[in-house]
Amino acid sequence: MKVLVVFYSLYGHIRQMAEAVAEGAREVPGAHVEIKRVPETLSPEIIEAMGATAAQKQMEDIPVATNDDLESADAIIFGTPTRFGNMIAQMRNFLDATGPLWAKGALVGKVGSVFTSSATQHGGQESTILTFHPTLLHHGMVVAGLPYAFAGQTTVDEITGGSPYGASTIAGGDGSRMPSKNELDGARFQGKFVAEIAAKLAK
Repeated sequence: MKVLVVFYSLYGHIRQMAEAVAEGAREVPGAHVEIKRVPETLSPEIIEAMGATAAQKQMEDIPVATNDDLESADAIIFGTPTRFGNMIAQMRNFLDATGPLWAKGALVGKVGSVFTSSATQHGGQESTILTFHPTLLHHGMVVAGLPYAFAGQTTVDEITGGSPYGASTIAGGDGSRMPSKNELDGARFQGKFVAEIAAKLAK
């Protein structure tokens, strides 16, 4: 049973969340988990101007996902930063190239899930995940979120990401805030939850 985590990360926040998601999925017996990234569309000059060159260098060890990777997976968990309340353009560009998979129903019945990040507490985390879901539904995927069985979702002791729609993290206006323990725990819970559903469907 194959679980694929596909993400885009500019400064490393979503990569940390992706690794936590994968850790959770690996807790499920029989789960083979892979982490891959979507192709970069920004030029090196723009990435340098955004101060992300070092972070992007650290992404080079992660393979780039293809349509074949999506087709061979039983569950796909997508990670994307928020841009104006929507997924980032790199992820949208990647998904827009999945038309051939849609045409043959290659993703029908697979589990799909989404996690995200934003600069601020109310920076569009929920809208990003909710506007991501229609793409999964058009592909016929079974959509899974982050249930309230994850107790960290109800905490009021700290500012934290996370909603019933999926795990999330708050990066801060300057990107200096990395995912908190609670946010990473939510990502692990989501990864395990998705893998458990995929295992049941595989039977």
